[in-house]
Amino acid sequence: MAAADLLEPPEGRKVFRATFTPVASDIDENGHVNNVVYLDWAQRLAIAHWRSVAPADAQATWAWIALRHEIDYRRALLPGETAQGRTWVSAVAEGPRFDRFVRIDAEDGAMCAQVKTTWVLIEQATGRPKRVPPWMTELFA
Repeated sequence: MAAADLLEPPEGRKVFRATFTPVASDIDENGHVNNVVYLDWAQRLAIAHWRSVAPADAQATWAWIALRHEIDYRRALLPGETAQGRTWVSAVAEGPRFDRFVRIDAEDGAMCAQVKTTWVLIEQATGRPKRVPPWMTELFA
């Protein structure tokens, strides 16, 4: 992901959305939302997205572990502003790996942070990585 490239979901891709309102503890000494908070929001978006599309038996069997986060910051989110989060996933998985994309924008639509994450599917009973099955990819398509 090049820093200059703004992430946008491909045409027709399902996008999961959530709104985040910073609390006092999210604001750092520079007077804006701390960078670590954006990562927390990206992770919360990913988890909420999975829970919104996966049946209960799949959630009981499978879990996702973050392997890598790549974050670009562009605009500070200030106290009193509300963030609009969007997330979508790659069209294909690579074995147990699945890429997820997150955009966190200010109310004015300006991108505050964007994240490309790589998640690994694990079988909860064994804790071992497993290949992402096609039906799971289709949940997010």
